[in-house]
Amino acid sequence: MSSGSSVRPAGDPLAWSERPLQELVRLAWPITVSLLSFGVMTFVDTLFVSSIGTAALAGVGLAGVATFALYCFSMGLLRGVKVLASQAIGAGRRRELGPYLGAGLAVALVLGVITIGVGELVAHVLPHLAASEAAGEAAQTYLRLRVLGAPMILAFVAIRELRYGESDTRSPMVAGLAGNAVNIAFNYLFVIVLGWGVRGSATATLLGHAIELAVVALAQARVGFELRGTRLAHVWELVEVGVPTGVQFLLEMGSFSLLTVIVSTMGEVQMAAHHIAIQVIHFSFLPTVALAEAGSVLAGQAVGAGRDELVRPVARRALAASTLYTGLWTVGLVLAGPTLVSLFTDEAELGAVALVLLHVAAVFQIADGAAAVARGVLRGAGDTRVPAQLGVACAWVFTPPLAWGLGRVLGLGALGGWIGLSGEILTLAVLCWWRLERNHWQAMASASRERLAADAARDDEGDTSAAISYG
Repeated sequence: MSSGSSVRPAGDPLAWSERPLQELVRLAWPITVSLLSFGVMTFVDTLFVSSIGTAALAGVGLAGVATFALYCFSMGLLRGVKVLASQAIGAGRRRELGPYLGAGLAVALVLGVITIGVGELVAHVLPHLAASEAAGEAAQTYLRLRVLGAPMILAFVAIRELRYGESDTRSPMVAGLAGNAVNIAFNYLFVIVLGWGVRGSATATLLGHAIELAVVALAQARVGFELRGTRLAHVWELVEVGVPTGVQFLLEMGSFSLLTVIVSTMGEVQMAAHHIAIQVIHFSFLPTVALAEAGSVLAGQAVGAGRDELVRPVARRALAASTLYTGLWTVGLVLAGPTLVSLFTDEAELGAVALVLLHVAAVFQIADGAAAVARGVLRGAGDTRVPAQLGVACAWVFTPPLAWGLGRVLGLGALGGWIGLSGEILTLAVLCWWRLERNHWQAMASASRERLAADAARDDEGDTSAAISYG
């Protein structure tokens, strides 16, 4: 599919300013589909290897979590490509897009190679964490193959983020759908027909990621890569913008992983209920993340254009859309909770615990969407460091301590951990919106424009030097 229909004219980067809500929705729904891609591939692998046996299923489940953890920091860092690209477009500096993409691809290659090495070390540890020797062997085999695709997966993320910055969210969506279709087809061939087992499933996923990269690269090729102007300065700009988000993703995942470990020590019922609740609210979370990403793009374009007055209206409209969606989920979790739980289990004790957790989730649904939107818009405005610090602080102050204190010590079980999760999300939402509404992001927005001006001066100097030399 050509990306042309979803990209705004180069001469009018703020054509959406009179209808930001319409633009937010236009950008967000393909992002929602795209966000499903990585998780769906592991989910599909899990379904196919379930036909092999319990050990293979357990091994792939363990390795899938480890795989996501290995990519967490890099994917967060590469979101900086979107911030830089959207700001450049707002400033009318489209010539910087190629260099920013070049910086993203260079960082993706380096981090991809590092991920392969770290993944090999993690693969040696996994058998010691598995429930059985067979499960450990399956986890090790799966992870070793999956991490071989790290450079191309991260290259896909770099190009995807640039496309997002250019207001093209459909090309990455098409790439994700194509990759998942290939993954399903080759999982069937390798696992069911040829009987290659876990190795076949991981190989199918690698092929799916290769197709993702090929499709999004083809979309970018229609516009042009223009990587020749990439300098070390562009790489450094990406690192400065992206590292806070990468660290945030990594540490917040660490907090949630520790929550899961604590809950797992409370018994099978508590852990199973925790898993059920997570699977249910997964669908309430992704669209709000997509709205946050769309808000980040528009905020970046506004800041680059020197139209800071558009940032808060964008955030408020994204919040309105998020609140409408999460509000429906709040009502649904309260009224349809028993029905949702019954899809997973018919055991009375397990169902009762899972239902309580869904009711706690209903408390923080709207706040969860609000926090995501605020952080996305702040990132787009160039304010990455403080929101990341707030996210990490809230995650570690509330969730693991309350999971242990209320859940383990006072005997509330998984409920204690979810109370901590609720406190984390509610507090983060208040702090981020306070920062957004009080305009504490404007200093970072000004710094972003100064960086763009410096880039322009450097390029103009280079053009002048080239002209003199040619003359």
